[in-house]
Amino acid sequence: MNIKKFVTLLLTVSLTVGLLSGCGGKGSAESSGESGSDGSVIELTFYNADGEEDPWTDPVAQALTEKTGVRLKTEYPVSSDDQKVALMIAEQNYPDLIYAKGDAGSLIDAGALIDMTDLIEEYGPNIKKMYGDEFDKLKHSQDDPSIYQLSSYAVGGTNYKNSGTAQIQWAVLKENDYKVPESLDEFEKMLKDYIAAHPTTDDGMETIGITLSTSDWHWMITMGNPAGYIAEGAPDNGQWLVDENYNASYKFRSDKVREYFKWLNRMYNEGILDHEFATQTHEDYIAKIASGRVLSLFDTDWDYADGEKILKADGKLNLTYCGIPLTMDAGTKAPSLMYQGLTTGQGVGITTACKDPVAAIKYLDFICSDEGQVLVQWGIEGTNYFIDEEGHRYRTQEEIDECNNNKDYRKNTGVGFHNYPFPCYGNGIEDPTGSTYTTASKDAVAAEYDEEQRAACEAWGVDLLVDIFPQASEFETPKYSAIWAYSKPTEFDEIGNKLDEVAWSALISCVIGSEADFDTSYDKMISDLQSTGMSEAEEMLTEIIKERVALVE
Repeated sequence: MNIKKFVTLLLTVSLTVGLLSGCGGKGSAESSGESGSDGSVIELTFYNADGEEDPWTDPVAQALTEKTGVRLKTEYPVSSDDQKVALMIAEQNYPDLIYAKGDAGSLIDAGALIDMTDLIEEYGPNIKKMYGDEFDKLKHSQDDPSIYQLSSYAVGGTNYKNSGTAQIQWAVLKENDYKVPESLDEFEKMLKDYIAAHPTTDDGMETIGITLSTSDWHWMITMGNPAGYIAEGAPDNGQWLVDENYNASYKFRSDKVREYFKWLNRMYNEGILDHEFATQTHEDYIAKIASGRVLSLFDTDWDYADGEKILKADGKLNLTYCGIPLTMDAGTKAPSLMYQGLTTGQGVGITTACKDPVAAIKYLDFICSDEGQVLVQWGIEGTNYFIDEEGHRYRTQEEIDECNNNKDYRKNTGVGFHNYPFPCYGNGIEDPTGSTYTTASKDAVAAEYDEEQRAACEAWGVDLLVDIFPQASEFETPKYSAIWAYSKPTEFDEIGNKLDEVAWSALISCVIGSEADFDTSYDKMISDLQSTGMSEAEEMLTEIIKERVALVE
């Protein structure tokens, strides 16, 4: 038997015996007088690596407790470098439920998560229904087919919103009659022409063609990820490319990715790429966006949203951004709408310390139910949403405006506050009433467009902004899911982290160097990556991917 599975089983049996004998001690259902099965409430502790303070007092939280008999007491990181999970493992002191994000592999190695397979079989009909044909992807590996976590990402669905592979100001698009650039050459010309016509903003600030945020982990979002999307037309697999035979390669050794960075180097030397991109903080980056002087970004909407909010508040909608499916050339398809399959490796698990695993799995199963999904996504009927004459859910415009404009809406109402990182259906999937599980239906998204977005749709003759993108139906869903989320062995992560450290500084040096020195600098980076263990990591990841594929074949 697999050692990890044996340790997990042993701990689970010991826990169960302790509970049945009534000597489980502090925090057990019996000793606290809580049951969760006789109408009373059981409090389960929950560590959420992406969480924030949750007093569990909002209306949705109260409804969840009423429906499940469970109240969650949430712990969360206090800083970006919080080592809470590592401390839990060292002390063997775990909460009842946990979302460890990228640290899940360490918990599994430590035997801290229980195999939920049997619990799901007995108490999880809604879990099985939600995951459907992708249920087997939840299994940890071919050697250890335990289900340690449910996925924290959406199952299926349609992408009605997407910020694309690049973003460009509406002002620039309008000056080009809404022409969407089909190559880096066209994109470059649009930026240069606009800067020539508008060298400064109305406030007298110098116009910036492109800026990036690379002083911290955001380098992966604004410099690393776009290289794969734009140069290779590759989906989001972190810093990795995967070929049709499931062979993994470190992204930056790709010739096309190299060509992309050579283009960035030229943009820097020609003054189109912000000369402060490598030294500015992320706060500086957002402030520049908020000033309206930055024409384009290589980012994702959740990362630059704070800058846009200020522009919108100032009535400068034309200086906000349109996400576009930019690629290096017309022959490369932007993968923005591609469904990569169920994202696995990060999700909520039940620990071996859980005082009531049955209550925990029942809570998770309720979240996966039709009723649970509507509750966490839509809120309370008659308050947050209503039912029309055809039996479909809808929100009033007042509720939509409150949701979009009140930064405390989620916390105050609980709507959208208790869904992540728990399982959920993707946008556009309908429940038995014909209503979508999420509020982001096609009609709802279109109804929330501002005047710039509506004008673009009219100019393009489309219903949604994403209609100009290559559609999901144009791509095959791979048998493996997004690589960045996988739980990987510690030895792989150690090499991978070192590779990223080398690439981070080296890529910046390549971009800010002279054009004449670019190839020499890039060759040195590849040599340094090879010395760091790039080929070894590629071999390990290839094996991991092929094992994952074997689970579903």
